[in-house]
Amino acid sequence: MTTTPFTLNWPTDDDTAYAGASLGPLLRPGDVILLEGDVGAGKTHFARALIQSVLLTAEDVPSPTFTLVQVYETRNGPLWHTDLYRVSADTEVDELGLTDAFEDAICLVEWPDRLGPLTPANALTIAIEAKDEGREATLTWTDSRWADRLESLVAHA
Repeated sequence: MTTTPFTLNWPTDDDTAYAGASLGPLLRPGDVILLEGDVGAGKTHFARALIQSVLLTAEDVPSPTFTLVQVYETRNGPLWHTDLYRVSADTEVDELGLTDAFEDAICLVEWPDRLGPLTPANALTIAIEAKDEGREATLTWTDSRWADRLESLVAHA
């Protein structure tokens, strides 16, 4: 099943953070969010707000650009935030244990093009790009579970 993508406009950083914080509580282990966009598009800003919305205890949420993976315990289960920018082959992804995390954790993946054939078919893709002074996000998925979950995001768009 393929869905028609829909686009959300996030005119400010606060709108981007609000979208992330709204999606966070809806996620469950086995959910994979693929965050696409150029450097500086707002992927980490969105991810940071999403993660902070489900943390058990407030903590700093750094970019995983250099560590590649940051793991958090959340109200919804374990959450892996990965940045694959520095990964050059999908074999490195496998070495990180990310494919196992796709099964039993919530996963936010920045630079998902590095996954290659390891890209989960049930993922939600959020492509973020600069638009005027803010951002525009295009959401696409093939797994029908996303349609119901995303209704609340669309209602506030």
